[in-house]
Amino acid sequence: MEQILLPTVSGKRFDFSDAEIIEPVSEVQVNAVKRTKHFIEANTVEVTLDQLKNDCITPVFAKDNELTISHPLFIETIGEATKDFFRGEEVESPIIRASHVIKGRIPSAIHKPANQLLESDKTQYFERCAFSIDVPTIYQDINGNRLYLSVTGVRAYNLQNLHSKKVPELFKLAIGFKNTVCCNLCIFTDGYLAELRASSPNDLYRQALELFHSFNPAKQIHLMQQLCNSSLTEHQFCQIIGKARLWQHLPMRLQRDIPQLLITDTQLNNVSKSYINDEDFGSYGCDINLWKFYNLLNGSVKSSYVDSFLDRTVNATEIALGINGALHGEQRYQWYID
Repeated sequence: MEQILLPTVSGKRFDFSDAEIIEPVSEVQVNAVKRTKHFIEANTVEVTLDQLKNDCITPVFAKDNELTISHPLFIETIGEATKDFFRGEEVESPIIRASHVIKGRIPSAIHKPANQLLESDKTQYFERCAFSIDVPTIYQDINGNRLYLSVTGVRAYNLQNLHSKKVPELFKLAIGFKNTVCCNLCIFTDGYLAELRASSPNDLYRQALELFHSFNPAKQIHLMQQLCNSSLTEHQFCQIIGKARLWQHLPMRLQRDIPQLLITDTQLNNVSKSYINDEDFGSYGCDINLWKFYNLLNGSVKSSYVDSFLDRTVNATEIALGINGALHGEQRYQWYID
């Protein structure tokens, strides 16, 4: 029987009726896995909450000069919601990745040559930011991989019209599991808010709690465990990769009848390379189970830009579950394996 640790005070919120309850893991066990890989890669850099607070300005809505909800305020609000909902659990500090720095100057430095600017003359903020908050005392082992419960948020100012008056702002928020072997996120549609609209931190906090309350981790664990019981031959794997490349070039009338594919050609190339070379999930020369296939997909979408990252992560889940269904006679994803 696989192991899973229940929330110490919030067991009634989650239905783990199919899981075995065990004693709380020790601190040594929780911290046994040293995570050196990132949950998102692309062109992001790691930043701290203090850097976002102290080194970055906060954009405003141009027409009324109203402040937006800043990256650090978003992160802190979701962090508080996570701690409150999972009270009694260990909630780690956020891991933050940012990209697309927007540079500016203070008014008194407008006419200075660039090579004469002092650090105090410069302003900046990151257009896009993603963070991950892990709850390592809620976990599951699947196929030898330890998965922690994880909350992930994305804010991308490029998706927000800052030239208007203040309106409810757009965020993306997800709850799911993170594979500690590779920091791949495992996110399902029922744990994802692709368009969280909020006008204040209180709105963010409330909607985060609603998402956490509606999330069903037992269902997600069950579906991921099922992926371990199905396998693709090398021929089937190659056919799926080929069909995935073909999908992007089909006429729209044909695409409408086939489930959407958000993974790019470059990312499919990475899936192919990892199938051969990845130490944890590669299976060149033999059958590959769908758990490994799923993690190859998840690993490839980590090269996405921040604003499309979570959408592609959820799409990777849909593809893996759909292929599993097609192998057992379901029709929706049958095109990929025919």
